[in-house]
Amino acid sequence: MKNNALHKVSTLTAVALVIANMIGTGVFTSLGFQLKDINDPMAVLILWVIGGLLALSGAFSYAEIGTVFKKSGGEYLYLSKMYSPFIGYLAGWVSLTVGFAAPVALSAIAVMAYFPYAELNPVWSSIALVALITALHTFDLRTSARFQNGSTLLKVLFIVVLIAIGLWMPGFDGNTYLEPPKASSLISSSFAIALIYVSYAYSGWNAAVYITEELKNPKKSLTYALIGGTLFVTVIYTLLQFVFLKHVPVPELVGQVDVGTIAATKIMGRDMGDLFGLGISLLLISGISAMTWVGPRVTAAMAQDILFWRFLQNGTNEIPKKALWLQFVITALLLLSGTFEQILIYCGFLLTLSSMLTVCGVFYLRFKKKYLYADNEIFKSPLFPVFQVIYIIFALGILVFTFTERPMEATLGTGNLALGALTWYIGKRIKLNSG
Repeated sequence: MKNNALHKVSTLTAVALVIANMIGTGVFTSLGFQLKDINDPMAVLILWVIGGLLALSGAFSYAEIGTVFKKSGGEYLYLSKMYSPFIGYLAGWVSLTVGFAAPVALSAIAVMAYFPYAELNPVWSSIALVALITALHTFDLRTSARFQNGSTLLKVLFIVVLIAIGLWMPGFDGNTYLEPPKASSLISSSFAIALIYVSYAYSGWNAAVYITEELKNPKKSLTYALIGGTLFVTVIYTLLQFVFLKHVPVPELVGQVDVGTIAATKIMGRDMGDLFGLGISLLLISGISAMTWVGPRVTAAMAQDILFWRFLQNGTNEIPKKALWLQFVITALLLLSGTFEQILIYCGFLLTLSSMLTVCGVFYLRFKKKYLYADNEIFKSPLFPVFQVIYIIFALGILVFTFTERPMEATLGTGNLALGALTWYIGKRIKLNSG
């Protein structure tokens, strides 16, 4: 019988993983928060296009870096190699503590918010759901791949149907979603903060780099998954927000989490709205599964290098079971302690910082490690350095505006990094004492 540890992930599964990671909580929940401060539907649609451009800019950079190193671990590995083990460790710490646990928590909250047919305790039901999915991923890689492919296909089909119906049906007459955007909206601090919500919604475009060693063909799979998956999701996201704005008066969307159910109810009536709410609830499970799959791979990569985390190394069949359950515990703690909006901004701040440093690494590789590019298996980002500069400028803007407009979330993020630095120091002391 074939050893499951030898099973490799196909390009199709890599694409499904990226799409599943991206299409999740943000696209169905963040519109209501954006409209709280920007009462300008066309400006909000432009936000989603900009978010897609940023994600694509990042995807080009990550595809290049990923085909240079060809190892799993994502930012932890890349920043360790390009800057220093300490910087890489902090990126890995971000992934371990909030990079995946927070989006899983947010997705679980959204599943319960959209679930229309039972009065369930949202927190404990969310924790139970995440525990079930975590258990599923402790079996073997083939099981994870099959579940991911099937759930992602259903997710995409469902969203395409919702978009098609929304585009075909007449919209709400009083909406102003086709009016030109106001210049004041596009240059406001609220627009910058709303970009945090959008960038969170697009997070996941880099999912494939966390399982590079599990891919059959890293160059082909990373290129198709990161770039092709991001382009596909950008189109889907923009059309879906257009449908929401077309059918629902803006005041009814402001501050709401379940905008998908609200829109489906406006389009097809209460009964069909509840049915679509159930569908959205179920399809978000695919995103939880994808993040549950890839997150612990970063922790496992750290465990190979750092004595402090050695107990989290891969178990049988190369499945990081202990890392999977550690991520579950962190997710449960976030569900018990945080509000939806605070978790979203706090997570978005840290992920933006980590990804920006990674994108900067392309300059290091191009100018300091030129000899690596003799390998024809390396993908080269087009129009260098256009996409890198675009990503860095917008990422810096997000970070600055988070500090000025949402100082508590920015302070929490900074505190998280300080705690990570402390664990690095403790780990170094343990290593010295054991050596």
